[in-house]
Amino acid sequence: MKVFIIAKRVIQQLIHDKRFLGFSMVVPLIIAYFLKLFFDTMPPGFPVENYVVPFIAYIVYFLTFLLTALLVVQERVNDTLNRMLVNGVKRLDIILGYVVGYLGLAFLQAGLVLVEVLWIFDLSYETNAILAMVGTLFLQAVVSVLLGIFISIFARKEAQVIPFIPLLVVLPAFLSGFLTDTALLPRWAEILGWIFPLKYGISAMQAAIAPGVDTTELWTQLGYLGIFLVGLTILSAITFKERD
Repeated sequence: MKVFIIAKRVIQQLIHDKRFLGFSMVVPLIIAYFLKLFFDTMPPGFPVENYVVPFIAYIVYFLTFLLTALLVVQERVNDTLNRMLVNGVKRLDIILGYVVGYLGLAFLQAGLVLVEVLWIFDLSYETNAILAMVGTLFLQAVVSVLLGIFISIFARKEAQVIPFIPLLVVLPAFLSGFLTDTALLPRWAEILGWIFPLKYGISAMQAAIAPGVDTTELWTQLGYLGIFLVGLTILSAITFKERD
């Protein structure tokens, strides 16, 4: 029950902050639109869908991680987390409550971006491919929320989240298969890419749009995301603490 009480408070807080909520919904759509403008400059025959569909996973990863980290740090600064811990709320309950609370926002963002990208790029897929993409984005959003919670442990104010962006947002874009085939990278760079959950979300999206849906590859990549989900939950529960 404590998990859902915390989740309800988080959702209410998000609903009351209409400016933040609107910003969170509009920005991904604007980014997707400018992506369309960019790919309109590509020569005929360029495989646009091979880039724009994985881009959805990247947007979900980036925005969900960043917004969650900032919001949880804000909760820490306001001593909200301290009060819950002092009142005997278990760390795991707090983490799961925040996951449930922020997941709705993350999945709404993902759904809007998915619909917009399929529309403006005039992409059409079978129902099973759409369901595979939705399932991938859902799991990617959960992992990104957990990553944001975990990283918030190392920040004592919102500005301290910013240094993590080059490491956890920019670097994975080059090592995850989003921009290039990772097999073409140096071996050490390919191995480094394995530690970022974005790689598996993008691989799952690529498997979803493969002819007939590459089911084996899809479930393999979702399994890796599941490992990140469990691992980040355990790490967050172990390291979660009161504000210094």
